[in-house]
Amino acid sequence: MRLIRIVTLALTAVLIAASAVSMARAAPARAQPVEDAPLDLDATEKKLGGALKAPELWALYKARFVSETGRVIDTANGGISHSEGQGYGMLFAVAADDRAAFDRIWGWTRANLMVRDDQLLAWRWEPNARPAVADMNDASDGDILVAWALVEAADRWNDLSYRIAARRVAVEVGRKLLLLGGKNGPLLLPAVAGFSREDRADGPVVNLSYWVFPAFARLPRAAPEVDWAGLTQSGLAVLRASKFGAAGLPSDWQSFADGVPAPAKGFAHAFSYDAIRIPLYMAMAGVGERPAYAPFLKLWERSGPVVAVDLGSGVEKAFGEPGYEAVAALTQCAVQGKKLPGDFAAPRPSQNYYPATLQMLAVIAAQTRYESCARS
Repeated sequence: MRLIRIVTLALTAVLIAASAVSMARAAPARAQPVEDAPLDLDATEKKLGGALKAPELWALYKARFVSETGRVIDTANGGISHSEGQGYGMLFAVAADDRAAFDRIWGWTRANLMVRDDQLLAWRWEPNARPAVADMNDASDGDILVAWALVEAADRWNDLSYRIAARRVAVEVGRKLLLLGGKNGPLLLPAVAGFSREDRADGPVVNLSYWVFPAFARLPRAAPEVDWAGLTQSGLAVLRASKFGAAGLPSDWQSFADGVPAPAKGFAHAFSYDAIRIPLYMAMAGVGERPAYAPFLKLWERSGPVVAVDLGSGVEKAFGEPGYEAVAALTQCAVQGKKLPGDFAAPRPSQNYYPATLQMLAVIAAQTRYESCARS
């Protein structure tokens, strides 16, 4: 009897174990909350030459903001031109496969902004001032955008002269604008002068929107000795530490005097016209984890216009032109898989240079990385 009982108990245990295994296989996995799910972005290198599939958008941009001589005009800022705008214009021209426009913009840039005693660009040109370039300082985002556009042009049109020019600018960025040795990797100065420890009591001061993440995957073709990958990682690390105000958003300008980001003195403590490019550039490059995008997405969850935020008071103000909405739509597409609105790539004849530029960048990003978000 004792032997029979032992055998019976053993058989019962086997059956219970088998049943448990069967139930485990049959039970559906508990759904992981979206905000905790891993983010699987495609960060592969993308060539932008010929990538723009919205010729009417480029035609309008060129007609409204690019002069016959190749000067890109900031229509909301006194009609000035700057290295940033020239870089964007060159980038859009190669994305639209418009070599004639590219050469006009690059030619004007060389003649009017490459007037320093190095290979960087003067940042600002004023049409009604003499001299038109009164400040010989550079802007690192403009330098990076021009170098990136030249890399894209060299690949698209197989022209070595563009690559040589890209190298000259990119190497100089590495030599003069990167602060090496930080725990998070190299920091990018906004300009050669005015932002370092030697220049400011709260220096170095940085602007995260100057980290043009999609450029960093392409610039090794021109200057492989520069730590572009490290610059990507440092930008993401700075962003993780840049959570200001109740909204937890990065401010446009930040001080690193104590090794951690803090609001920079003399600048508005705001998530505004500069910082809105941070999630745009991240999505364009396919970099960053879900928590990095979370503060932006939370801000854009509500209905209504995309807003700038005073990070001290929490007061919000609408940007006011539809191009800014394209940044939110692209970010929601990249992170949440949300479909792009039907008018995402529609030309906006009345908006100014900067929101039109943001829309162009978002459309190019969507057409190169996020076609699955396009409405069928």
